[in-house]
Amino acid sequence: MNLPNKLTLFRICLVPILVLITYIDFPEKYLVALILFILASVTDFLDGHLARSRNLVTDFGKFMDPLADKILVIATLICLIEAGLVPGWGVTIIIARELAVSILRAIAASNGTVIAAGKSGKLKTITQMFAIIFLLLGAYVDHYIVLMIGSILFYISVVLTIYSGYEYLWANKSVFSDM
Repeated sequence: MNLPNKLTLFRICLVPILVLITYIDFPEKYLVALILFILASVTDFLDGHLARSRNLVTDFGKFMDPLADKILVIATLICLIEAGLVPGWGVTIIIARELAVSILRAIAASNGTVIAAGKSGKLKTITQMFAIIFLLLGAYVDHYIVLMIGSILFYISVVLTIYSGYEYLWANKSVFSDM
C-alpha cells in the first residue's frame, strides 16, 4: 500500500477518535477535536498531492479518498448538531447529496466510468472543512464572531452542496439512462 492510501486510511481511523472526544466532557474537548479535524484535513490535501505528484494514483485512492472526506465531514457535522452548533436540516441536505453522488459514482463505476470530483464539489468540501474548523474553534474559545463565521460558512456550504449535487447529477444524467 502506498503512502497516499495509508494517509487516507489514517484519516478514516481518526474519525472515531474525533467523535469520541466530542462526547467526553472535559474543558479542552473542542480544542482536541479541532486539532484532530485539522490533522485529518491536512492528510486529505497531502494524500492527493502525493498521489498526483509521484504518480501514485490508484483505483483504491480514487474511491477511498472521497469516501474518507465524506466520513470525516459527516461524522463531525453530526457531532456539531449534538453540540447545538449546526441545524440538522442542513446536515441532512449534505448527507443526502453525498449519498446521491456516491450512488451515481458506484453506478458509473459498474459501467467502467470513473466520475472525478468537479470544481464545485471540491469547493463544497473546502467550505465544509473551514466551516467545521471555525465552529470547533468558536466552541472552544466561546467567541460569538468565530461562531458566526463558522455558521456563515456552513450555510454557504449547504448552498454549494445543493449546487454541486445538481451539477454532478445533471452532467452525468446519462448514467441513469439504462435504468
